[in-house]
Amino acid sequence: MTFTTAKDFPHDFAWGAATAAYQIEGAVAEGGRTPSIWDTFAHTPGRIMNGDTGDIACDHYHRFAEDVTLMADMGLTAYRFSLSWSRVMPTGTGSLSDDGVAYYRRVLTALRERGIRPFVTLYHWDLPQELEDAGGWTTRATAEAFGEYARAAAEALGDLVDTWTTLNEPWCAAYLGYGSGVHAPGRTEPESALKAVHHLNLAHGLGVQALRSVLGDDVPVSVTLNPQVAVPVSDSAADRDAARQIDALSNRAFLGPMLEGAYPADFLADTAEITDWSFVQDGDLEAIHQSIDLLGINYYQTVHVSRNLGEGAAVRNDGHGDAAASPWIGADTVNFHAQPGPVTTMGWNIQPNGLRDLLRDLHRQYPDLPLAVTENGAAFADEVVVDGAGFEGAGAGVEGADGGGSGARRVHDEARTAYIRDHINAVGQALESGVDVRGYFVWSLMDNFEWAFGFDRRFGLFYTDYATQERLWKDSALWMQEFLH
Repeated sequence: MTFTTAKDFPHDFAWGAATAAYQIEGAVAEGGRTPSIWDTFAHTPGRIMNGDTGDIACDHYHRFAEDVTLMADMGLTAYRFSLSWSRVMPTGTGSLSDDGVAYYRRVLTALRERGIRPFVTLYHWDLPQELEDAGGWTTRATAEAFGEYARAAAEALGDLVDTWTTLNEPWCAAYLGYGSGVHAPGRTEPESALKAVHHLNLAHGLGVQALRSVLGDDVPVSVTLNPQVAVPVSDSAADRDAARQIDALSNRAFLGPMLEGAYPADFLADTAEITDWSFVQDGDLEAIHQSIDLLGINYYQTVHVSRNLGEGAAVRNDGHGDAAASPWIGADTVNFHAQPGPVTTMGWNIQPNGLRDLLRDLHRQYPDLPLAVTENGAAFADEVVVDGAGFEGAGAGVEGADGGGSGARRVHDEARTAYIRDHINAVGQALESGVDVRGYFVWSLMDNFEWAFGFDRRFGLFYTDYATQERLWKDSALWMQEFLH
């Protein structure tokens, strides 16, 4: 069937949008907040497109009430956002910031007052700089500090949170931050990237234990991963092995320890020339292997790979930047190929069936584990126009929504609307085939600081005018409103 309205989904299905603290909050030096690795990275010349920073971003710190109103007017029932570790716990360890806790309590209260379920991520890549200075994710101490932070956050905010998420996309934090260097902290050290993989896994396990020690065994806890859907370009044994290797590096390096209590043997073998894994201590895998209530899946594209059997390094076209160093540790003979079909401005292919198939595959592997699509969206070159076309009547009577009419400022993002519609339909198809999917979150609520791309890439349902901080309803937001209502 075609899924045309929210009524085609389970009544308690979570319909949401997602954001991250550094990308939207701004106010980087207010309320006792101290620098994170992204503050440092963004202020390093040459790291961010156009020299952009998150110093102000979307000014959500001061405008969160307006943004919560937009969510409610659209009809969202859930909102996924992250805490800034250095706003809540400025030194990375020790005492909480009263101002930071008070800020997030205001945000959580505003969401609950509008009937929006808060899904809170503890770590979305903005490690306090003090912890990075002491070694960052290459050290066990950072994982232990994360457990302390999770415990403190649970004590301070647990009465207002619906679902806790330990980490967002540890693949990016490890491989892009310590391998290719295109993300903070900008290191290009293959063994450090693998150490980061393990200590992020360990942080997840310690975080789950800390949350449950404070809030009890029934508190909903999750983790969000970004599994790569690696497709071999041919059925040759070499190309199929290339897909296996990428699956091991990107997916099973996290799914294995978190959900099965072990690193995959082929992953350890693929990386044996880089590290002997001696930093994995007795008891680590038991600590990492904690039961969770939900597995969050971030999905944007598929990747097409082959095994390069000739001389020379692999040619990368994987959508993760053009740094000289590769994030694919130990996979120098894997080639990433230009992908078929239309692409977004990120160069990512548009393949809704990839999401459907990924959800089905994960359900086959872990049939008792509920799933949620915690990020899905597309960047396009949005333009503001003045007209009355588009969704006539959509948003009528909604504060801030322009329902058409002469002189309306509009963003006609037909490609994004189609993208979201088709991926929601893919989620529906997965549900039809028996997959337990609990929610769908669009990336992102609003245009924001898109990491190394600065403000050049726009993913939002709402257009952000960075000069005035005005939010404009895009046609995709109006379509989403219509779909939900």
